[in-house]
Amino acid sequence: MLTISRLRSGAVFVVSLAVAACGDGTPGVAETAKQKATPAPVVATSAKWVETVAKTPEGGYRIGNPDAPVKLIEFASLTCPHCKDFHEEALSTIKGKYVATGQVSYEFRNFILNPADYAATMLARCASPEAYFALSDAMFRAQAQWLEPFTKIDNATAERLSKLPPDEQIVEYAKTGKLDEFMRARGMPEAKFRACLTDARQRGELEAISKSARETFKIAGTPSFVINGEMQENVFNWESLQPKLDAAL
Repeated sequence: MLTISRLRSGAVFVVSLAVAACGDGTPGVAETAKQKATPAPVVATSAKWVETVAKTPEGGYRIGNPDAPVKLIEFASLTCPHCKDFHEEALSTIKGKYVATGQVSYEFRNFILNPADYAATMLARCASPEAYFALSDAMFRAQAQWLEPFTKIDNATAERLSKLPPDEQIVEYAKTGKLDEFMRARGMPEAKFRACLTDARQRGELEAISKSARETFKIAGTPSFVINGEMQENVFNWESLQPKLDAAL
């Protein structure tokens, strides 16, 4: 479990959240973006696939035809600015042009980068799959706003939090970052806020996703993409991902 006690320089770490790169993945690979790909086949679209949402056995959240011949997985962090940019630029196109055909499914898997990310992710996942996508979208859109309070956590506060029991740490940390206010505005009461943050089953799922991401796909940063089980090297944005997706079709 990612706790404040594992970050002895917790406040310094948290202060860097808003400007830190999202792990080792750095966007801007020009040559990849210039690659030409085979155009995607024209297939009749259906709103039903865009509305087909489910949680996968691997712990991700999938939109689309579960039997789609092309399976796209994104590993992303709710605190990653590059992930935010990707979702704003690409997700509506992925759903409308690709998922709606039934030929592509899109799965989002959380890749935790820091304590604020862990807290936000535990809260986002504490709902139905449909609600998950709505809440994660809200978190991406308001990313700068809800992250700001975490950048103001000082060393004394971090030290105080580090002395609490693990479950209490994450609850008090999230409250210090005002995530309770963010969630209350979206209908989550105090009791559920605490229960979601301390859900052992959900914590285990996140640990399993992280292990699979690192060991199976060698993922070190976000966003990272997998198409039909293959990690897409040097692909960090829609400009470089779209040719790969078209080629897979």
